[in-house]
Amino acid sequence: MSRLDTPFTRDAGVSVPVICGPMYPCSNPELVAAVSQAGGLGVLQPVSLTYVFGFEFREGVQRIRELTDRPIGMNCLIEASSQRYLERMERWLDIALEEGVRFFVTSLGKPDWVVQRVHAVGGHVYHDVTERKWAQKAVDGGVDGLIAVNRRAGGHPGPLDPAALLDAVGDLGLPVVAAGGVATPDQVSEMLALGYAGVQMGTRFIATPECAASEDYKQAIVEADADDIVWTERITGVPVAVLDTPFVRAVGTRAGPLARLLLRGRKTRHWMRSWYALRSLARLKRSSIGRGRDDYWQAGRSVDGIDALLPAGEVVRRCAERLDGPA
Repeated sequence: MSRLDTPFTRDAGVSVPVICGPMYPCSNPELVAAVSQAGGLGVLQPVSLTYVFGFEFREGVQRIRELTDRPIGMNCLIEASSQRYLERMERWLDIALEEGVRFFVTSLGKPDWVVQRVHAVGGHVYHDVTERKWAQKAVDGGVDGLIAVNRRAGGHPGPLDPAALLDAVGDLGLPVVAAGGVATPDQVSEMLALGYAGVQMGTRFIATPECAASEDYKQAIVEADADDIVWTERITGVPVAVLDTPFVRAVGTRAGPLARLLLRGRKTRHWMRSWYALRSLARLKRSSIGRGRDDYWQAGRSVDGIDALLPAGEVVRRCAERLDGPA
């Protein structure tokens, strides 16, 4: 059997086991479409689509559809930070289903309600997990697969390396996709050799012409190595993997003592997370798309394998060629 044919590619209806991970604020329509057009799976991020790039949600999905007729996915961040947000996510999900989206990546929260709606029309749901206890809850919620976010990932990394994380969740009977530390065709091949059904890449796809990130951000990724990645609590209150810029060093990487206290409190945790979420939306939008000086540039340790900007389609094609050759 070809290594291009995996449980993930069959679930997603794609020809290459590569996901362009949903990224706030970097998942613009052109990037999502380019990855899908090349045979991978581009995944739209609805807050990026609407808040950053200014689309009414249905209009944004239709814009991606104008650029490619290949399968695309959607990210549903389903933590109930507010009833208003949850209702908005439910509307976005229904619209995506109406527009023909059939693959969904859920993050945080209980995915059971997403699974029910998606399975009703023959779609599939994979859930982001960082350790076994979250994977078991996702399995109990009826998901079709897991996206295992390891400690080399950008954004919010998990605590385990790729091999240990697969050991922790690989016996649950579902396809597992590796997220974190993957940028090159050889690394994609290595993840499949470990037993993963596919890979999710984010940082590699930021360093592409199709991505709307600022040129300074892209160049910083090209010039960085793994030692240039640090974890900061100053954006969302929990560790986020970012490039170690002068701005990050100036403001520090630890949340203040009051913020840490409030994040631990049973009654104050929800309020603090909501406050951090609202602040981080604006801060990351300004810094990543080039309209601010707060250089909070999210990236994973896969920067080690990125030494040039490449078209998104070329990234996918090189991975396909590697997987079509000897293991």
